[in-house]
Amino acid sequence: MTVPVVTAPSQTAPPPRERRTRLWALLAAPGVFWLAAFFIFPLYVVLCIVFGQIDPLFRTPIPVWNPLQWDPTQFSYVLTHIVGPNGVYGPAIVRTFVYVFVASSLCLLIAFPVAYYVARLSGKRKGLLLALLIAPFWISYMMRMFAWVNLLQEDGLFNKMLRVGGFFTPEVNWLTGQPVVVILGLVYGYVPYMILPLYAGLDRLSQPMLEASRDLGADRISSFWRVTLPLCRPTIVAAVLLTCLPMLGDYFTSDMLSASPKTSMVGNLINDSVQAPGQTGQAGAFVLLVFLVALLPMLYYIRVTSRTGEVST
Repeated sequence: MTVPVVTAPSQTAPPPRERRTRLWALLAAPGVFWLAAFFIFPLYVVLCIVFGQIDPLFRTPIPVWNPLQWDPTQFSYVLTHIVGPNGVYGPAIVRTFVYVFVASSLCLLIAFPVAYYVARLSGKRKGLLLALLIAPFWISYMMRMFAWVNLLQEDGLFNKMLRVGGFFTPEVNWLTGQPVVVILGLVYGYVPYMILPLYAGLDRLSQPMLEASRDLGADRISSFWRVTLPLCRPTIVAAVLLTCLPMLGDYFTSDMLSASPKTSMVGNLINDSVQAPGQTGQAGAFVLLVFLVALLPMLYYIRVTSRTGEVST
């Protein structure tokens, strides 16, 4: 008589892809926690200052940690002084968006051909050119702006070049409130931040797909417009975001190359409010407005990349 053997139900191991996903999630957990801790908590501190109180004697901010006790007076003050008869902050905000849009567009026009050449056409010189692209990061932003000051001051190199031959004597003081100087300074300062992401994205383009478009009869221009640009659209969006988001809070460029209220930006309003007694809450309100505006293109980038992932899978 044979005795039946009872076996325990076998537990199937998770598929390899699921194991890899769990492994990468585990490895990414410390970084995600770090970013969350140093983003969410500072943002909450800013909210507590914006909707907090001001010490009547020392004019210092008193954060209110309980959201039920928040006072929207300082935030409302900033909102009511953006538009309308008391809109003293409106011109600087509009000027910021115009400067950032023009500077980001110029950065893209300059950076994309450079990144495309280095990534796709440079050949053996790719390493050398990439090192030259990284070289500006070895010099501080302040020193690079000082170079512009030396070039554009009254006895600087630019005016000396215009005076060559004595046929033209420039009377323009370039460092006293010239919008074009501030915009070009932003382009000069932030264009390296756009070249490197574009290079990384263009370097990862699928070469078989590009060759397939050529095999199907597309010329270089048609292949570029119909294949290359659609494939690197998420890269372009990411590069523009990495460039324009720091520009929204930039104040140093305008201070160095202009130091005039005619070219002040939101970053200058934040800096002036922080340094003025009793206006720290208003500075936090400007920071919150910049954050809300910057959130929209970030959500668009997430949408673009998610669609790209769905198409690729």
